[in-house]
Amino acid sequence: MTRTNQLTDIRTAPRRKVLISGAGIAGPALAFWLNRYGYAVTVVEKAGTPRSGGYPIDVRGTALEVVRRMGILPQLRDAHVDSRRFTFLDGDGGEVASVNPHTVGGSVEGRDPEVRDLEVRRGDLTDALYTAVRDDVEFLFNDSVETLDQPVQSSRSGRSSRSGHGVDVTFRGGGRRAFDMVFGADGLHSRTRQSLFGPEERFHRYLGYCFAVFTMPNTFALSHEIMMWNTPGRAAALYAVGDDDTVHAFLNFARPEPPSGALRDPEAQRDLVAAAFADAGWEVPGMIAAMRDADDLFIDVVSQIRMPRWSSGRVALVGDAAYAPSFLTGQGSSLALVGAYMLAGSLADRDHTAGFAAYEHHTRAFVTMNQEQIGEGDAALFPTTARALEQRNDMLRDLGTMPPRRDDRPTRPSPCPNSRSGGDSGHAVPSVASTRTRQAAGSADGRRTPTWCRGTPPWRGTRCGARPLGGAADRSFARYFGSRLNSEVDQK
Repeated sequence: MTRTNQLTDIRTAPRRKVLISGAGIAGPALAFWLNRYGYAVTVVEKAGTPRSGGYPIDVRGTALEVVRRMGILPQLRDAHVDSRRFTFLDGDGGEVASVNPHTVGGSVEGRDPEVRDLEVRRGDLTDALYTAVRDDVEFLFNDSVETLDQPVQSSRSGRSSRSGHGVDVTFRGGGRRAFDMVFGADGLHSRTRQSLFGPEERFHRYLGYCFAVFTMPNTFALSHEIMMWNTPGRAAALYAVGDDDTVHAFLNFARPEPPSGALRDPEAQRDLVAAAFADAGWEVPGMIAAMRDADDLFIDVVSQIRMPRWSSGRVALVGDAAYAPSFLTGQGSSLALVGAYMLAGSLADRDHTAGFAAYEHHTRAFVTMNQEQIGEGDAALFPTTARALEQRNDMLRDLGTMPPRRDDRPTRPSPCPNSRSGGDSGHAVPSVASTRTRQAAGSADGRRTPTWCRGTPPWRGTRCGARPLGGAADRSFARYFGSRLNSEVDQK
């Protein structure tokens, strides 16, 4: 049967009904492509609306082709965040180096906009995804999946399986419906994953850090820039996305074991962070005070999700629910977009059994390579020893320092008040990279880039998604991804 005939059959056959749990990034992206392939899609989301705001996140490499195919690339280009300066500070608040974020990130200013990496607010990406699919997909906000029931089917050999004829879903709001397939796109702490595969601890890989993110008043006159303070094992950053009245605050600290108990209690969370920065200088005391009053505070451990398989019966996982890489890689959003595309494409002309198998076969090596860019406690942006911190600072100085600001704003921010106002609710954090993967490359202005920054920039994450990854596994992924793009025809 030709590809055209296959697509005709997809369009004329009864539409298979599927449910996606989660309306973040992976969920709407998967909904877009499944709808394109003829599925009747429902998305359930516990929040009342698509979540807005948030730290800037990266869309790069293969994911750029995905958003281009979705038709949302121009919208994301318009929303691109133009960070112009990244200032690193020592423990006393003195300047170590002030560099161009593009240089540190390994990107090139002025590149062809069709291939240049994107940095956008998380909310701008989720809004673009939602807008692209909202007229074709059913959304159920203020609800979530309570139970999943896959009827057990016995084969002639006497073996039982969960393949059955569908999935019976009970919603927290009380409704009950049946679907041909269900997809968990509900994030790092996925309830879908827990209901199918068991406790998160089985798949959780702790990477040695805890972090807190929130917004606070921009009393520092910061604009389009980042300032980061470091001591061994601790970092505090202020990130001004534009000329907003608020800045994103970020606190990160190393910890040998995850503080599982404290994370269940909001006040214990705040106490944990405050204790880690009790003797910190610079603007950290004011940041801690603002954290106490923040209504958009998010505290968690830095971790990954690693699973031996991503599906069970007629239910599959995608994005962070299946393979969260951690913000240290800078690849979480891109993996979610690519994973959604690969999953939907694998189901375009297959049943769930063959489709889920193809999804894992052609995507797993790509996911694993991205996850392995970071190990426990070795993020270049967050050195845990005095020696490692000094080495990083020496390398930053080698990048060269940007000219002083043209206005009267001080290098050091002014003291911040204990109160705060406004803010958004995103919880993405600055992407950083490991010192593990190192490649030879030049800096954006032609000067030789220090080894730690070649291909593994400490601010923008690695460029794994933007370059050929190498190896037979990656070539297999590239061929399959390319075949899905090349064989796709307009189904609008």
